[in-house]
Amino acid sequence: MPRPKSKDDLLKAAKENYDSLIKMIDGMTEEELSTPFDFSDSPSKKEAHWSRDKNVRDILIHLYEWHQLLLNFPKNNAKVKDKKSAIAFLPADYTWKNYGAMNLMFWQKHQETSLEDAKKMFAKSHKAVMSMIEKYTNEELFMPKYFPWTGNAALGDYCVSDTSSHYDWAMKKIKAHKAVLKKRGAKK
Repeated sequence: MPRPKSKDDLLKAAKENYDSLIKMIDGMTEEELSTPFDFSDSPSKKEAHWSRDKNVRDILIHLYEWHQLLLNFPKNNAKVKDKKSAIAFLPADYTWKNYGAMNLMFWQKHQETSLEDAKKMFAKSHKAVMSMIEKYTNEELFMPKYFPWTGNAALGDYCVSDTSSHYDWAMKKIKAHKAVLKKRGAKK
């Protein structure tokens, strides 16, 4: 599916990818859910997230925390009239150059969160994000610089990245985990 460029496409892609992700997780076996992710035999998987996330809970919590960033972005900037007074998307101490440390902080924060709680948190935050998106017009979402606090981007770019694209990332990671387990099972 191409990257959404309209409100309707965004809502459709976010819903479809969310539904596919949930269906994928619900269809996982107990072994797939309980075996920690291990991509150490995959040299192409070098990005930090391949070693950071150890299970489905970690993925769902990652998505949940990024939803919180997205939900807070417009709230934090509701009264902002110019770019200079905008509150950044990322929390203080983090930038687009070091956001990997923020992702690790999210991971550490939720090591005691259960898979069931992570599922509920993710479902609730997805619903909240979809409701937030519904409140904006197509122009507000997809016109770059419509809001001074989004910089050169459009609010919809943030929404796409935190929904349909992020859900696609999660599915690819789970598929890779399942493939690793299948490969290891074949070697036994």
